[in-house]
Amino acid sequence: MQHGPAVRRRKLGEELRALRDRSGLTSGEAARMVGWHQSKVSRIETGRSGVKPEDIRSLLDVYGEVVSAQQRALLEALSASAAGPGPGAGAGAGAGRGREWWHDYRGLLPQEYRDFISLEAGARSARTVELSVVPGLLQTPDYARAVTRAALGGLPEPKVDALVDVRLARQSVLRADPPLKLSAVLDEAVLRRQIGGPGVMAEQLRHLSEVTELPQVCLQVLPFSVGGHLGLTGPFVIFSFPDIADLDVVVLDHLTSSLYLERKEDLEAYSAAFRAIQAHALPPRDSSDLISSLADDA
Repeated sequence: MQHGPAVRRRKLGEELRALRDRSGLTSGEAARMVGWHQSKVSRIETGRSGVKPEDIRSLLDVYGEVVSAQQRALLEALSASAAGPGPGAGAGAGAGRGREWWHDYRGLLPQEYRDFISLEAGARSARTVELSVVPGLLQTPDYARAVTRAALGGLPEPKVDALVDVRLARQSVLRADPPLKLSAVLDEAVLRRQIGGPGVMAEQLRHLSEVTELPQVCLQVLPFSVGGHLGLTGPFVIFSFPDIADLDVVVLDHLTSSLYLERKEDLEAYSAAFRAIQAHALPPRDSSDLISSLADDA
């Protein structure tokens, strides 16, 4: 099983190796210029070691003109979450410039959820298929609370409130500059399942109707009339990243774990599946009309 930091460490290392190659340096030469042993560069490039933002900056300074400003900013941001636990990642990994808001919830959020949030925060776009619940980025507070209670029965209310706060904080990516581009296909069951009761569901449907007007959100509904479809194998999310296509990753959620798929064949298969599911879904305007109709009837 691949977890977020492991995936990102390896792919980050591959990108750094490509930049070094373009700069015309060997790993030994790059290491000497930075003042490291060659083995450190090797560990970073093969993903066996975490890498801190300051290490990234040192390497990129050495690689010089082959590194664009946008690449530099992205690689420095990615290095904070890519460090994760493991060789070379000390207790301070992720602190300082690379520190992000979800690190404040270490005692509450499992590592896999923090990995997911870091991927979401760094992504350029996300494509998702949902069969049972509204995607977290589009949930209202009361709907998020009802989902959390249902999924984690018996959890003390203060922890439920904290998890809802996290869910709402995640939604800031849709308001960032530039915002995350979200393409979501929802099974019709998502709109008709009464999570939290009629009042909560009515509010959630009205919210969905409003977000369909956002230029960064493409929301489509897969109607019951379609019958069987590829999405029945389970929900998934595909994250894509700016400038570095090789960092794209598919995330599959299970009851007790998450699976991260990064092989080219997996990415192509899930991208094709998403396009096929989109093709069977209602167009965005018709989807918006259906959501508005259901909200009015709720």
